[in-house]
Amino acid sequence: MRKLLFTVVLCSMTQLLLAQQGNFDTIRLAGIVIGNDTLPHYWLREVRVLTVLDEDAIAIRKERRAQMNAYNALRRTVYTVYPYAVQAGFILNDIDSALNALYSKEAKQAYKLRKENELNRRFKNELENLSITQGQILVKLIARQTGKPCYQIIKELKGGLNARIWQTVALLFDNNLKNNYDPSGEDYMIEAIVQEIEAQGHFERRN
Repeated sequence: MRKLLFTVVLCSMTQLLLAQQGNFDTIRLAGIVIGNDTLPHYWLREVRVLTVLDEDAIAIRKERRAQMNAYNALRRTVYTVYPYAVQAGFILNDIDSALNALYSKEAKQAYKLRKENELNRRFKNELENLSITQGQILVKLIARQTGKPCYQIIKELKGGLNARIWQTVALLFDNNLKNNYDPSGEDYMIEAIVQEIEAQGHFERRN
């Protein structure tokens, strides 16, 4: 390899000298000493060798790019809706504590209605603007924060009829209020993103 490179360099320099010599017998140029020999030295321009990708390699790159885009989209969604899930966990714990302190059915119903109106004023407009995908992830994260699916939460607070009505509406929007949270299974990517958020110390998990 060294001999080949030396031959290429020497030939290139010889051609360059012949082209530039003209009417002069001597031309100044850089040199390099190798052993007892002094040889002309010339830096060749960089040559880049590009690998030609086959169809399989191109397909793999496209698939990886698509997977990365999907992950980034999921990450943005989780970052958007996770604060709502955290607040839902806090609110439901407070509601449970308040209901346990009330003994009459009428007092409990009045409290639920008052709390519902309060939450509607606070969150309704924001939640209505969520996309279908954001709504799906929010249902999952509420189940994570509370330990029970949204369907059960609605059933406990509003009754079985309301739970079935809201489940029907959710199914129309490709959602399912009965979804549980599976951090080690199908929801492992969501869980990884949530742990990333919690590691930043912005939110606290409440079971």
